[in-house]
Amino acid sequence: MRLSTLTFCALTLGTALAITGCGHKLVAHNGESTIAVYPDEDTFVKLTDLKKQGGVGGMIGGLGEGLAAKQVDNNTPVKILRSDDRGSQIEVLDGAFKGTTGFVPRDSVSLD
Repeated sequence: MRLSTLTFCALTLGTALAITGCGHKLVAHNGESTIAVYPDEDTFVKLTDLKKQGGVGGMIGGLGEGLAAKQVDNNTPVKILRSDDRGSQIEVLDGAFKGTTGFVPRDSVSLD
């Protein structure tokens, strides 16, 4: 009888954790109120490289970011689908872009 009570408690706790999951959120930096969510990692890399060039290339990179990336509000909850050393592929869980998937740099996601 005692074993079944422990099993029930363990299952209840496991279910509660699965439902709430790990809470990750987007984090803006440098006084920004939004985070750029790129369609994929390749787009992020190409636009970042262009912006680093400065001059005309930097201007094109900034313009490309405005066109290619969606600007999602700071502190928006997200689910991490996969991560690497550059950043994370995420799914937006709430707000105007709910359901949107995309890539964000590593420092733009934090554990809630």
